[in-house]
Amino acid sequence: MSDPDTGTTQHIQNADDVAAAEPAESPLNARALLDQMGGISGLIYSSLPVLVFVPVSTKFGLTAAIGAALGVATLVLIWRLIRRESVQPAVSGFIGVGISALIAYLVGSSKGYFLLGIWGSLVYAAVFAVSILIRRPLAGYVWGWVNGHGRGWRKVRRAVLAFDVATFVWVVVFTSRFVVQHYLYAHDQTGWLGVARIVMGWPLTAVAALATYLAIRVAQKAIHEVEDRPAS
Repeated sequence: MSDPDTGTTQHIQNADDVAAAEPAESPLNARALLDQMGGISGLIYSSLPVLVFVPVSTKFGLTAAIGAALGVATLVLIWRLIRRESVQPAVSGFIGVGISALIAYLVGSSKGYFLLGIWGSLVYAAVFAVSILIRRPLAGYVWGWVNGHGRGWRKVRRAVLAFDVATFVWVVVFTSRFVVQHYLYAHDQTGWLGVARIVMGWPLTAVAALATYLAIRVAQKAIHEVEDRPAS
């Protein structure tokens, strides 16, 4: 088996390393992926502050828009608490809205609300791209971290390639967000920035999550094939 770290060819002698990467009783499915992002409702809730911010800003000004966005984020957090849902996505969302609102206030323009997301997308795109170049695809590490698996998948070339592809999909998503939204920001298209944030938000995230799910299926199959291979 080819080792992606050294480029040498070797057989995996310790099957426990591979087995640690994929416990047979805890397969990851699409539902689990969505749950990690707050579920479908969480993805939709994340769009609500933007839906409110842009029209309120246009009609009543920046200060009112900031208050409205923070109010909506607060209501989402309270709603999840009442329903006893996971509040981590809502808390993260509230913090993100708060930082975005602060930036908009400091910039003195409604379009400043989108700066955090624009430059954050560029940073994520760069980090994910570098992880591919150094053969440490982040999709694989996220999978291992979320599910408590080991790093045995890194010794299976097909698994590494599958996670490379999934990570690359995320690179495309983040890069497209940066390019489009930075262009709109530079041309003072605040309204279209709001549209782009929503259209390129949870729909593209769902596509990337699906690609990651398919990559995990391929990786799991490759790992099981290595486990079942008789030692030579």
